[in-house]
Amino acid sequence: MIKAFLSSRPWWANGLLLFCAYMTFVYLPFDLFYKPVTQDQEVWFGILFTGWSAKLLAIPHWFVYAWGLHGFYHMQKWMWPWAGLYVVQVGISMLVWQLSDTRGTGLASGLIGLFVFAGLAILLLRRPSPFTRRTP
Repeated sequence: MIKAFLSSRPWWANGLLLFCAYMTFVYLPFDLFYKPVTQDQEVWFGILFTGWSAKLLAIPHWFVYAWGLHGFYHMQKWMWPWAGLYVVQVGISMLVWQLSDTRGTGLASGLIGLFVFAGLAILLLRRPSPFTRRTP
C-alpha cells in the first residue's frame, strides 16, 4: 500500500511531501508553541525577523507548508505553477539573506543556494503533467 502510494508521484514530489509533512506536524508546532519568543526567527524574502514578529510570521509559514502537504499528497493541479514559483522565491531569498545579513557568508554561498533551489524549481515547473488530481 505504501509502495503504491509513493509510486503514484515522482521521487522529488515524495521528498517535498515528506518535507511539508515534517514542517506542518513537527517543526512549526515546535516553533510556535514551544520555542521561546526571544529565540524565534523567521526569514521572509531574505529578511530575518525575530521575536514576536517572527512568531506571527510563523503562522503563514505553517499554512504554506500545510497547503503544500495537501497539494503534494493529492498531486493537485493547482500546485503547478505555484509550488515552483514558491521555490524560486526561496532561492532568491537565500541569496538576499546571504548578502544582507551579518551572518551570511557572501555571494558564493548565496549562489549555491540559488542554484540548488533553481534545480528543484525546474523539476516543479518543467511541465504540469505530474500534477493531476489524484486521491490515494
